[in-house]
Amino acid sequence: MNYKLITKKNEYNLDKDILVMGILNLTPDSFSDGGNYQSVDEAINRAKEMVKEGAHIIDIGAESTNPNSKFVDEKEELERLLPVITRLVKEIEVPISIDTYKASVAKACIEAGADIINDITGFKGDKEMARVVAENNVPCILMHMRGTPQNIHIETKYDDIIKEVSNELQECIDIALKAGVKKENIILDPGIGFNKDLNENIELIYKLSELKKLGYPILMAASRKRFVGEILDAPVNERLEGNLAVSVISAREGAHIIRVHEVKETVKALKIVNYIKKLNRNKGEIHG
Repeated sequence: MNYKLITKKNEYNLDKDILVMGILNLTPDSFSDGGNYQSVDEAINRAKEMVKEGAHIIDIGAESTNPNSKFVDEKEELERLLPVITRLVKEIEVPISIDTYKASVAKACIEAGADIINDITGFKGDKEMARVVAENNVPCILMHMRGTPQNIHIETKYDDIIKEVSNELQECIDIALKAGVKKENIILDPGIGFNKDLNENIELIYKLSELKKLGYPILMAASRKRFVGEILDAPVNERLEGNLAVSVISAREGAHIIRVHEVKETVKALKIVNYIKKLNRNKGEIHG
């Protein structure tokens, strides 16, 4: 399909290798690592560590989607984000993605040097977001969700999960294109764990190739999610093996970018996947 991710700092061929996006939470109440990186130095050090471990992109968020988390206004979100971004753009060579659904936050972060906007509402939350992304000509990640960021953990009923997620992602794409976002700047995220139950999440993963029919690169963000814990009967800090399994299966089903907390282990696992895919491209399907 000749998919590429082009930012101010780098150009990646998404058909060649699966990228790893490292998660950096600047929140005190994130469900898995809240409070770990609240100081600027702690955040900078963790970002550098992930780059050293092989992360191709650093995704920074300053508002938690934990069911018990509180709304963070633009001022507080930027107070958490900007000191980290302004330093990181000078100290790392990989693109910086900002996990926000607020247009004013996205604009300020882009001006500070951020490269990608990762919007969990798929441009349906803040009506100005698509315009901000289009005017600044940056890549964006459009995630599928229903409702608002405050009720994303309420499971909703799907009659056909693949068809409905595809249709609703197409609505996000239409918003982006209408605002002037370039087609090559759009990446899709099926929204694993957002308004979906265990079986619906699993179906999205093993039918991920169906979402590729929309014609855009796919990002998978399932790291440490509740459904992994349900299957393993494991708390959030004991889900590494499950996370790796989901990452490998997602890559096999066609994901182009894998968003994770455990960068080093995921990079190693995907190195095997990338090697096998390369061998398949060169020699045809391997059997046996």
